[in-house]
Order: sequence, then structure tokens, then C-alpha cells
Amino acid sequence: MIKIINPDMTVLQLLRRLALPAAGLVLLSIPGAFAQEHPQGDITSQDEIKQFCTNIADPARDQRYLLQKQELERLRADIDARMAEMDKRKAEYQDWLKRRDDFLKQAEAGLTEIYRKMKPDAAALQLQDMKIEVASAVIMRLGPRQSSLILNEMDPQKAAVIASIIASASDPNTSKDPS
Repeated sequence: MIKIINPDMTVLQLLRRLALPAAGLVLLSIPGAFAQEHPQGDITSQDEIKQFCTNIADPARDQRYLLQKQELERLRADIDARMAEMDKRKAEYQDWLKRRDDFLKQAEAGLTEIYRKMKPDAAALQLQDMKIEVASAVIMRLGPRQSSLILNEMDPQKAAVIASIIASASDPNTSKDPS
């Protein structure tokens, strides 16, 4: 017996192989063709479409997953690059902040030393025109005797505000914000 249908054969190859016998059958069955209500070609056509869709469903799904995986890998690489840039900028910012804090500590220490050597009346005139937080920090670093002499020479309202800031700085129940 001759094997006509091969499971690896495509639909087109099958149609080519069966074209001549099918043509003969069609010619022989023409008078009977008009008597039939439902053609058989539609049923096999629908079956072929279902079989085709079923056969390509798994490879299509695999391809879709592969594309999604590639997109996720690309996004991961982008996120990693951005994280590296953020870490670099964070390190730069921390270095700048450390240098700034070191400078401020040196400046405050030098500023305190300057006011320590000044006469109380001259220091009071300058400190009351400064930002209140800076003036409070300078007075707080001076000794109690010199601080009291400077506060005594200041405007009473300014001296009261500075004294309240100094008092709140030593209170553990208040925030670190001097305002």
C-alpha cells in the first residue's frame, strides 16, 4: 500500500498531492453536487483553521514571552544604570556636604574666637544685626560671663529671643530647629 499522508507534510504539499485525484472526483460527482445542501469543503476548511491556530499557539506564546523577557532585561539594565548614576551623585553630594560642614565648623569656631576678643558693647551691636540663629550660636559658645555682658548690652527684645533660643537648644524635649 502506498502511503499518501505524511504527518510532517504541510497543507500545501498535501493539496498538491491530492489535486489530480480530487479533480477526477469532482468531475465524476458533478450531477450529485447540485443535490447536496451543505458542502463538505467548509467543514474541513474550519477544521484546518482550528488545527493551524492550535499548532501556532505555543510558538507564538513562546515568542511573546521571549520578547517580554528581552524588554524586562532592557528595563533592568536601564534601572541599573540610573541607580549607578544616583549612587555617584549621592557620593558627590555627601562629599560636598562634609566639606561644607567642616568649613562651617571652622568658620563658627573662628567667629566665636573673634567675638570672644571683642568688647561686649561692640560685640552686642554686631550680633543683634546678625541672623538670630548665628548670634545665638556664637553667644552660646562664649563663656557665661562674656555672654551675659553681651546680652546686657543688646536690645532687650533681641536678647530675650536669643536667650530663649539658647534655652530651647539645651532642652531635650524640643526639636533641633531653633525657630
